[in-house]
Amino acid sequence: MSKPSRRNRNATSPWPFVGMAGMACAFFLYAASGLVAPWWAVVLLLAAWLVLLLVCAVWWTAHPRWVPWVPVVAVVLWFGVLTAGGAWLGWTA
Repeated sequence: MSKPSRRNRNATSPWPFVGMAGMACAFFLYAASGLVAPWWAVVLLLAAWLVLLLVCAVWWTAHPRWVPWVPVVAVVLWFGVLTAGGAWLGWTA
């Protein structure tokens, strides 16, 4: 017979750390956007990244399993903005 598994209620979830590492990776994409986008678009992108970072911080304890999805949203948002800027506003490298 197998032993019932016991969860340690004081154990720290690794998911918020994974999400914050993903946000650090996404930051480099946002910061390097100046190679393609104008300065005002980079400022707006970095402001959006900061809002997403604050969402990660708020969800750190309340919803630790949701935090890794925030960098996924950040990368999709970044890709969508740069693709739309290239298609409709003529942003080129």
